[in-house]
Amino acid sequence: MRIAAIDVGSNSLHMIVCRIRPDLSFEVIDREKDMIRLGAGTLKSHAIPPASMATAMQTLAKFRRLAESHGVDEIIAAATSAVREADNGGDFIAEARRQVGLRVRVISGTEEARLIHLAATYAIGTAKGRAIVIDIGGGSTEITLGTSVRVEAGRSFKLGAIRLTERFAKHDPLSGSDERLLVRHIRRQTSAYLKQLRRRGFQRVIGSSGTMQAIGALAAGQGRRAGELRRLAVRAEDLHRLRKRLVDMTLDQRLKISGLDPRRADLAGVGAVLIDELISSLEASELTLSDFALREGLVLDYIKRNTAHIRTAERYPDVRRRSVIELGERCNYWPIHARQVAKLSLALFDATAEQHRLGPQEREWLEYAALLHDIGIHISYESHHKHSLYLIQHGDLRGFDPEEIKIIGLVARYHRQATPAKSHEEYAELAKSSRQTVKVLGALVRLAEGLDRSHAQVITGIDAAAADDALVIRLRAKGDAELELWAARRHAAPLADLFETEIRFEIAGGKKPRARKDTSSQAESTRQAPHVSRPAARRRADRRLRENDAARAARQMAHRER
Repeated sequence: MRIAAIDVGSNSLHMIVCRIRPDLSFEVIDREKDMIRLGAGTLKSHAIPPASMATAMQTLAKFRRLAESHGVDEIIAAATSAVREADNGGDFIAEARRQVGLRVRVISGTEEARLIHLAATYAIGTAKGRAIVIDIGGGSTEITLGTSVRVEAGRSFKLGAIRLTERFAKHDPLSGSDERLLVRHIRRQTSAYLKQLRRRGFQRVIGSSGTMQAIGALAAGQGRRAGELRRLAVRAEDLHRLRKRLVDMTLDQRLKISGLDPRRADLAGVGAVLIDELISSLEASELTLSDFALREGLVLDYIKRNTAHIRTAERYPDVRRRSVIELGERCNYWPIHARQVAKLSLALFDATAEQHRLGPQEREWLEYAALLHDIGIHISYESHHKHSLYLIQHGDLRGFDPEEIKIIGLVARYHRQATPAKSHEEYAELAKSSRQTVKVLGALVRLAEGLDRSHAQVITGIDAAAADDALVIRLRAKGDAELELWAARRHAAPLADLFETEIRFEIAGGKKPRARKDTSSQAESTRQAPHVSRPAARRRADRRLRENDAARAARQMAHRER
């Protein structure tokens, strides 16, 4: 099923087109935005000018054509403060129905706050902790407190960026008296409510909307790309420093700021004051940016209201795991093989804990990288490890920091062929400790991939034990593990080099490792002779390998045809 969600805001009109999956999650497959300033002048006169209404109808018609080109089943649209406060807001709704054939619902400030909170906490992943969500629009600012499943407090204030700029920005640049009046007005409106939220307690402050994104990007440092703003934490002191800088600049100077949308330059000074005052009143140390806002809230609310059970939340309550599985499904991954490689990777991680000394966080990264290691086949089997890195980096993973996404992508990238090298740009950008983590986790996934070389889930368990100068990995199998054993010996060298020891394999129930290396034993050394194999066994393994690759190519073609 596909739906489109339209947010008729005071500053911009936004639309996203989403595909709702059988598990009730959704993915954005297209988006459009038009900054028409519907609230400019309207918030003072309480009337939408005819020219603005005509422009809005043209935009809505364009949105409808785009949505229909995607074969959507339904279009949901909501209007906020500009239409809500306009005396001719009813005319706007009627014209949208008559001219465009759209049913636009005017929502209250409280409902707007609830939907935005739902979307922002879904995107960031607040688990059971409380979060404050602040959304600054053109006509109003919504501030909520709650968890990802319940809003405990919510208010909408007439403190939008357009409204405040029109009322208080009398001089260019903003004069001291203008700023004092603006600050006094913001505090008078919000101080009691924000004090109440402070007393109730919260773990983080999340900011959504275009104004938040624009000011947050500037405060965090120029040159950041849009995809890097998701879940970006911006320090309160950087926001305050940016505020002082912007209020002292003229409009012409703000127009020249690299990274600031020129269409937001006139609102940037007042917007920065508003954000800084709110964060300061909350006594928060940082602000986390969210790219989900009202439109995504409309989608989530639609799913909830139209479904008896939210299967996604039941199946994958954690936003990080849910996001990983969703990416795998979008890329037509092979879940049985992916889960087996993840299972074996974690078993290897646990069995070699004394050697790598990594912790729970790295273990989680390993599992997610293993689940996604083959998704690059969605693009092409050739160099699919590199394609996997690209898809993970650009796959809209939720709940992860940018650095985590990079590590997960690189671990998946190194499951075959080349090992990590500083000549690889993404790898070289990591800190030294993160590079070492990628080396270890990548080597574990590489070995686990070998241990499911037939894609038949032959290996059922793994144990490891140090034996003199070697690490012996004992494999439990439910059938013929010849191909897996051959592939494991072939791919164990990177892990052996990291652990600075030989790695030998044996099937549970076979001979136990001897004190000295015995190449006639089933537990052969893979560090010194990874490709050693009896001729007949090698021929059988090569034959099975060719058959397996042919089957994989057939599955890949079938996925493409679908």
